[in-house]
Amino acid sequence: MFPFPSAELAPVDRLHTVAVIGAGTIGASWAACFLANGLDVVAVDPVRKETDLRRAIEEMMPALETIGLAGVDQRRLRFSTQINDDLAAVQFVQENVPERLEIKRETFRLLEMVIGQQVIVSSSATALIPSDIQAGARHPERLLVGHPFNPPHLIPLVEVSGGAQTALEVLDWAMEFYRKIGKAPVLMKREAYGHVANRLAAALFREAVHLVAEGVSTVEDVDEVITQGPGLRWALQGPFTTYHLAGGDEGFAHYMQHLGPSQEARWQTLGEPSLTEDLITKLVNEVEEATAGRSPAQLARIRDTGLVELLRLKNSLPESSVG
Repeated sequence: MFPFPSAELAPVDRLHTVAVIGAGTIGASWAACFLANGLDVVAVDPVRKETDLRRAIEEMMPALETIGLAGVDQRRLRFSTQINDDLAAVQFVQENVPERLEIKRETFRLLEMVIGQQVIVSSSATALIPSDIQAGARHPERLLVGHPFNPPHLIPLVEVSGGAQTALEVLDWAMEFYRKIGKAPVLMKREAYGHVANRLAAALFREAVHLVAEGVSTVEDVDEVITQGPGLRWALQGPFTTYHLAGGDEGFAHYMQHLGPSQEARWQTLGEPSLTEDLITKLVNEVEEATAGRSPAQLARIRDTGLVELLRLKNSLPESSVG
């Protein structure tokens, strides 16, 4: 880890202007989150229309207000189609450009031409690791990954990961900032492709695809199994705590002693499917059949409504009972 340059970081409690680079699904959600926390936002996107961005943010407002965030004032939002001197006064950047290394690096290069040396850049990269993104940068020490979970304006998790050249002070600042805006940041001990949450999700999805490919289950039933079973527990307690409870009064040690072998036995039978054209066609057809009559927009509204109620429930529980 490199030390941060002598220029001081802006105190989190004095932050007033942030930038959102890339205003698609994730960027728009971040913009809504920042606005709801009383920050001025400069959004940059070469493709998306400003009217579409503002409409998307408007549609997020009811959910934000329901979970206790102030109404979004879109007068605090400015929009640009390119990275330019409009960003000279920003104090933090959340980057959300497409998941391609060359685009990430070029975006960072352009940002370094207009933002202050002390301004931290956090990438929403889904899988790319920060060491690869910051390679060749003038000030790589101020770049990190702050990976959200979709939709960022509602889901608290942000995975914070530094690269080989990221300064420790930058990671500390990012953790404080994300907490300040109501997030639940988790600092990774070292970088990994796909971070933590997406690696776990990928493991589950791989086995879900395998079960469908082998005719053990259907797309619809796999989703039903998760949402009506373990997903309900996972919303409140993670896999380690879940198995700790499964061990009864003696806890996790008892579980591992008595049921650890059965876990290993299942690991040995997990599948490694290949996404052939035939399998992709099968999965697409089953997804379309399972979601028939409901558009992606309708499904997103159902998801967000449920997330709001779930967040309200989690926030009402004693802190020690969740996590």
